Amino acid sequence: MHIEQFRDFCISKNGVSENFPFDELTLVFKVMGKMFALAGLNDWEKGDQKINLKCDPEWAIELREEYEGITAGYHMNKKLWNTVRLNSADISDELAIKLINYSYDLVEKGLPKKVQKELEDL
Repeated sequence: MHIEQFRDFCISKNGVSENFPFDELTLVFKVMGKMFALAGLNDWEKGDQKINLKCDPEWAIELREEYEGITAGYHMNKKLWNTVRLNSADISDELAIKLINYSYDLVEKGLPKKVQKELEDL
């Protein structure tokens, strides 16, 4: 997966915005103002294609044990976030898409009911 594919996939989801809230090198995707994915563009330029995604704490541990390319979230809450190295041999594009969708869905389900309704109406 290339950075453009990652960006296009994330931004195509309902209610998603992209911005650089931390610095000019960290691309962040939010659903209705809440982060679900981010990528350090500096790392991508150096060939380290990694993204941070939100995850259920129990599944996060399982994923880290099963996949070499998934580790605790870099610079994030290690319990709730995973770093996924997209150029790792054991991380397919299909798995990456599944994990991005899961992160989006997890954040969307945690939104207040009123905001979830606004999202449905978009």
